[in-house]
Amino acid sequence: MMGGVGNDGSSSSSEKPRRSRRVRMTGAERRQQLLDIGRTLFAEKGFEGTSVEEIAAKAGVSKPVVYEHFGGKEGLYAVVVDREMRQLLDGVTGALTAGHPRELLEQAAFALLDYIESYTDGFRILVRDSPVAQSTGTFASLISDIATQVEDILGLEFKARGFDPKLAPLYAQALVGMVALTGQWWLETRQPKKAEVAAHLVNLSWHGLENLEAKPRLVGHRKK
Repeated sequence: MMGGVGNDGSSSSSEKPRRSRRVRMTGAERRQQLLDIGRTLFAEKGFEGTSVEEIAAKAGVSKPVVYEHFGGKEGLYAVVVDREMRQLLDGVTGALTAGHPRELLEQAAFALLDYIESYTDGFRILVRDSPVAQSTGTFASLISDIATQVEDILGLEFKARGFDPKLAPLYAQALVGMVALTGQWWLETRQPKKAEVAAHLVNLSWHGLENLEAKPRLVGHRKK
């Protein structure tokens, strides 16, 4: 009997075992897979330490597939950086809702610390220097973009208190830079807890703003 079972219970030679079929990814799924793999490798090894060969190998594809989707490692890196910048900027912008100015500072501090905590790989990528990082892809530029969100808030406060609103961009850069660099330090230590870090950052910035001099003077000998 063809396709039957032998006396010992085994399948006959005509019944072949089924082979498992690999599910073929769509173009969008493959692109996302390459982005995820690239993001992990860039965070771990940096741009220079990551190769197209390694990205392709981890994805189980040939190098031409990576080139087909992104044109090379530079293109993949640029997309990863752009996505992380938008993620962080959207988080900060969304956090700056109505409230007392001190509460807005708290919201901004928490937004950055939340991003570091939830998107650690992304933050590691953003703070790395890379030869393909354009003016919109550097950490300094990112700080500037976030500072722009804070600048309008400070401008209104300066005007209400009789300070020169034209100085708001300078103070916005200083405040955001302080929070960002502290966040970079906290990325490695994770101590103290996030809420405590935010409280101390706001403590320094708020009380510094609260006691601003309208025309600060240097106390040392150097004047230029």
